[in-house]
Amino acid sequence: MAVTPKRAFWLISTMAAPDIHANASDGGRGHIAYNLAGIAVLMLLLAVGLAYAIDQAGRNTRRPLPALSDSDPVTQTVAGQELHIPTAWYRYGEHIKPGFVSQIDLTFALQLEPGVPPVPVDVTLLSRSGARSSGALLDAVYLHQFGEEAVGGIPGLVGKPLLAAEGYAGETVWYDPLSPAPFVAKCSEAPDKSRADRCLRTIHLPNGLAAVLSFDAQALTAWKQFDAELARWLGQIGALSS
Repeated sequence: MAVTPKRAFWLISTMAAPDIHANASDGGRGHIAYNLAGIAVLMLLLAVGLAYAIDQAGRNTRRPLPALSDSDPVTQTVAGQELHIPTAWYRYGEHIKPGFVSQIDLTFALQLEPGVPPVPVDVTLLSRSGARSSGALLDAVYLHQFGEEAVGGIPGLVGKPLLAAEGYAGETVWYDPLSPAPFVAKCSEAPDKSRADRCLRTIHLPNGLAAVLSFDAQALTAWKQFDAELARWLGQIGALSS
């Protein structure tokens, strides 16, 4: 049997060693890359799961709509008018503190039609000098920005799209043409078709306050009941007292 000399055996081992170390190094890098990829996938799954959990938590903890029967009022004064507002009506919790304020942000739930869920309406109360009424804007601004065409679909109201060239692209003004103090609302197309168009309306109250109203365009179909129902909520907090 042939015996490899010790020196030759050492040389063979030495020459093979770099290949062995290289293979081991490549295997180590591949193992690390595989682990990093696994960690990245795990982190992505965790992020998706966390986002889903946050979304579900938000849905489950969504505040119920306010009601005329709500109690626990907070007294605030805006534009010299003292109001007593149930805490459940406030749109932003950080504003729930008594005293003098420049504006009050609330949410009402107007029951515009029997047997139909109430319509949430965002209401901002502030001094009349801080907001022009929609009726005044109809005569001073909107009439000069109307296009030629008109749109229908809401009995009793005329819909006039505003000229896109004046920066009102996608906006339509709906108004009652037969009233000396007309119902007027300017509605904007929703950027996402899955959402409702949104309308903006500002009215002046008899005591120096203005109410800026924001609501979904579907509420326009019950526009004749809108102000009567709104008055119930405003009267409840003293916003109609002179």
